[in-house]
Amino acid sequence: MRVNKPELGAKQCLIWDQEHETMPRPELEELQLERLQKTVERCYTKVPLYKEKMDALGVKPQDINSLKDLGKLPFTTKNDLRDNYPFKMFAEPLDRIIRMHASSGTTGKPIVVGYTVNDINSWSELMARVYTAAGVTQADIVHNAYGYGLFTGGLGFHYGAERVGAAVVPVSGGLSKRQVMLWQDFGATVLMSTPSYALVLAEQAKEMGVDSMRDLKLRVGFFGAEPWTLEMKREIEEKLNLEAFDIYGLTEMMGPGVSSECPYHDGLHISEDHFLVETVDPDTGESLPLGSLGEMVLTSLTKEAFPVLRYRTRDRTFIDTGICSCGRTTARMKRITGRTDDMLIIRGVNVFPSQIESVILTLKGLEPQYVIVVDRGASYMDDLEVLVECTEKFHAQGDEALEKMQELLGAELHHVLGINARIKVVAPKTLQRSEGKAKRVVDLRELNH
Repeated sequence: MRVNKPELGAKQCLIWDQEHETMPRPELEELQLERLQKTVERCYTKVPLYKEKMDALGVKPQDINSLKDLGKLPFTTKNDLRDNYPFKMFAEPLDRIIRMHASSGTTGKPIVVGYTVNDINSWSELMARVYTAAGVTQADIVHNAYGYGLFTGGLGFHYGAERVGAAVVPVSGGLSKRQVMLWQDFGATVLMSTPSYALVLAEQAKEMGVDSMRDLKLRVGFFGAEPWTLEMKREIEEKLNLEAFDIYGLTEMMGPGVSSECPYHDGLHISEDHFLVETVDPDTGESLPLGSLGEMVLTSLTKEAFPVLRYRTRDRTFIDTGICSCGRTTARMKRITGRTDDMLIIRGVNVFPSQIESVILTLKGLEPQYVIVVDRGASYMDDLEVLVECTEKFHAQGDEALEKMQELLGAELHHVLGINARIKVVAPKTLQRSEGKAKRVVDLRELNH
């Protein structure tokens, strides 16, 4: 086990890979350039789409002589990957591919990602970094409630836990009563799931009379795969009595493990020796200085089977290259403020679901279970409706209290968004629960008109 435990700041921070996670930036950038040049060569010679795109721009692999030359390379979009379904983006023949994962494909053909033996090994190492940063060791019991199968979450977390030597309980999603029972019986100390499902499990535990402080040993949780706010993070920590760590990953890059929090919770450390990060203007694609809010763009540096150049993630964030108190020198991405493709334009106003969630979770009496419905009325004006559950205790106060809460939430949302929304506070357990990624937005505008 390659774990280092430096005495830094007010907290003890475990580091899995001291060499790369604390590498001085000049050395890191040298390594990045070396790996970028190899990746560009691989893409140009082995992936027809990249050769076509680079030729159209008049760019050859030998033109990449510094990290500043990254902007010469073409972007990769989700449509590029879908259009080359299933294997045209692979840079290795199928006899070298030992695993495939894929996106959900809910809007068409899925994005298929291949892995070589080396890719799986690198992924396991990166996930070991994630666990170790949160203090997880071989003494822990890891309860994995991420979905197994084509989705990358389950197996990504599974292999990382085994790499650090922890015992894994591969439960996957669903059967919430059994999940809570296993927490108690197996003595799980670590939980991983989507944030929305963590709250479903917390709700289930409460119904079963389980006290998170008395009956459970959970102390750490890893949550991601869907947008979630700081308010929801605090809600999870309070209800499950654990320390919640934000993680980030995407199928197109590898899966979970691109970045994660350390105990200082001051941004997510990007594994920059494996992923080159930049931010761009989401409208023009123009590169922005690090530290500017923009769309995050990622380039893989070590992937063999499925290398990716300048992938437009659609996630809005900014990058901090300052050294963290934990001792890691890798850049940190700040919490995602929204996705450019999740942004709703309502009556000309940009609205992110995370803004609505933040307001909901500031009001005592409301639960973090909500649905945003967008439609067009008879006048063809956009109509925004927010349905949100209240607590059992608040619901017992009667209709007058519910009406006042609806007025209060409507006023708070108007203050934040600048537009009016119809609010409906509903009884507990009224809205549909999700055992994976929660569906928060229902946009009916195109469907009904």
